[in-house]
Amino acid sequence: MARAHRALLSLLVLIASVSGAASKLFTVVNNCEYTVWPGILSSAGSAGMESTGFALAPGESRAMSVPSGWSGRLWGRTLCSTDDSGKFACVTGDCGSGKQDCAGGGAAPPATLAEFTMDGSNGMDFYDVSLVDGYNLPVLVVPQGAAPGGNCAPAGCMVDLNGACPADLRVASASSHGGGVACKSACEAFGSAQYCCSGEYGNPNTCKPSAYSQFFKNACPRAYSYAYDDATSTFTCAGSDTTYVITFCPSTTSVKSAGSSPHAPGLPLINDTMVYLGGDQLGAGAAAAGSPSPLLHAVVAVVSLVLARAF
Repeated sequence: MARAHRALLSLLVLIASVSGAASKLFTVVNNCEYTVWPGILSSAGSAGMESTGFALAPGESRAMSVPSGWSGRLWGRTLCSTDDSGKFACVTGDCGSGKQDCAGGGAAPPATLAEFTMDGSNGMDFYDVSLVDGYNLPVLVVPQGAAPGGNCAPAGCMVDLNGACPADLRVASASSHGGGVACKSACEAFGSAQYCCSGEYGNPNTCKPSAYSQFFKNACPRAYSYAYDDATSTFTCAGSDTTYVITFCPSTTSVKSAGSSPHAPGLPLINDTMVYLGGDQLGAGAAAAGSPSPLLHAVVAVVSLVLARAF
């Protein structure tokens, strides 16, 4: 009887530990008009997710349990296909695994990254959407069910930047008939220490926003635009019951459902009018950094987002 009792107790402990290992939930939503293949990479030492890559058709979503203490990143891959040899590859965000499952591979830049550290310092979840490695898709992260505390608010980039991307950062594809499918970071495009925040620029005192990073920040105020853009780009939520909805190509409805947050006053998700610097203006900053001058000849292109009817 004692042996049976100990066995039952051990089973209950095991069940409790397993159920406690998945205390959070991600819901990944594809609101784009095309298929997106999410990729997931767990940080070193972090428990793995149930999947590291899958397909989401337009309008489709997938709920995923998140191990306690999980840390890693999630992104969307686009324009993916399988060749005659069975190798799977994507034009943007490819993880190099040769199949839908990324299996430990990270996103090839440029790619929009949703980054998480769950149950971190003081039990807080830390999250952000980063354009530091460039941009390929609009992504919005919305926390739900969080306890009071922290800077708990929607984060991300609501805007499609591929068409407005400066020519010297633009990634085009034959399948897009010369149109942009992604937008490089200045670090990837030029490789200079100033843009990469490396070498003598490897600290927040010497690495400052550039005209290129401001292109991203003006359009996406709640996303990382360069390495030391922490103050307006890192968000935290308290409470073990917090769930996160990660939406590709979020709509204005997503903004309305996210609501406003008292923790992020004066920090909009979208700027109604964005001024994009053309090549000649950006060229002055690039020349000062000793980098190649951009090829785009237009001086300023103004893009107005007509959103009033949605609100």
